[in-house]
Amino acid sequence: MIIDPTVLPAGLPEPEDDGAASHLAGRPIPALALPSTSGGKFRVDLVPEGANRLLLYAYPRTGRPGEPPLTPDWNLIPGARGCTPESCGFRDHATELWDAGAAVAGVSTQSTDDQLEVVERLGLPFPLLSDDDLQLTHALGLPTHAVAGHTLIKRLTLVVRDGRIEHVFYPVFPPDTHASNVLGWLGARPVSPKR
Repeated sequence: MIIDPTVLPAGLPEPEDDGAASHLAGRPIPALALPSTSGGKFRVDLVPEGANRLLLYAYPRTGRPGEPPLTPDWNLIPGARGCTPESCGFRDHATELWDAGAAVAGVSTQSTDDQLEVVERLGLPFPLLSDDDLQLTHALGLPTHAVAGHTLIKRLTLVVRDGRIEHVFYPVFPPDTHASNVLGWLGARPVSPKR
């Protein structure tokens, strides 16, 4: 049986809000530079030029086609499955998000090599950032999963503006429609263009 990683299977367990991200809204974002699939380092505290906000979406991990998941019960972990559909959603709405004043970057604890494969395979027009040393995860106290000896960030999206976390989407479910939900949130809260 061939499984399409861009489609979410029915019956996935929905993550509950465990309060693990309640401390993030309003907090300053640390001046950290993470390895980026665009080359070099990406400063998570700086909104890219031409945008008013940075959407930093954190996801547990993306798998490679043909490789088994980290654990056979991956689909039973609330919020684990869906990284590829979520990334495809941000890809498909990238122009609309930019027109709403938001730049997009994804972040996981995977290596840049793993992330480059995803960017190329899915045609992502934005960078993925590697927090494989958990620098950002620890600095912000991001919620995590411990799976098969790996620390994975639980799925959430930080809206960064003026060096602070303006809003947090957590938990995120279902991940395949998340980008359109973020777009709706942005549309209801426009920000005047920077001069």
